[in-house]
Amino acid sequence: MTSAFDAVVLAGGAGSRLGGVVKADVEVAGRALLDHVLGGLGSAAAVVVVGPPPVARPGVARVLEDPPGGGPVAGLAAGLAHLVASSAPVVVVLGCDVPRGAEAVPALLAAVGEADGARLVADGRPQHLVAAYRRSILAGALERLGDPAGASMRSLVAGLDLVDVPDVGDLGADADTWSDVRRLDASLRGTIEPHDGPRRDGAAP
Repeated sequence: MTSAFDAVVLAGGAGSRLGGVVKADVEVAGRALLDHVLGGLGSAAAVVVVGPPPVARPGVARVLEDPPGGGPVAGLAAGLAHLVASSAPVVVVLGCDVPRGAEAVPALLAAVGEADGARLVADGRPQHLVAAYRRSILAGALERLGDPAGASMRSLVAGLDLVDVPDVGDLGADADTWSDVRRLDASLRGTIEPHDGPRRDGAAP
């Protein structure tokens, strides 16, 4: 098990299924989605948010993928490049629309072991944006992939030895639609049971 890690938080989604709003700033339980995620990363050696200027937070580094809107892999490449000065051996990757994703970090770090990384799995579906990857392995995968613009996380991690961590607490529930937002809001306020429906991997097919 390793405890030293950096974190890349991807906050550049278009929010098209939410009417084009800045997804990172959508509130659940009285707090922006992005702030839920950042609030759980206090033990990270370094944190970088990847997204446009409106998602900037005081005291938190922010970068933007090139080209803007290039997708999660392009965002991850930009975030990892920003963290080049850090020596943490593991990089945690979280989507900003998974407000409880940071709660899975201890289990992900514990699961990495000698593998290339660990990812949350809900209902048999891997969550590549609720995951921890060995820095050197992730950098190598990005180099092999080439141009990251428009690439899927699935293609980036293909062939990697990833440990599946079961999502036993619905930590991977995301806010893709307004229905999801309402469900998360109620769940985080403790007024309903967590959603047990299917999840996504945060990437294009």
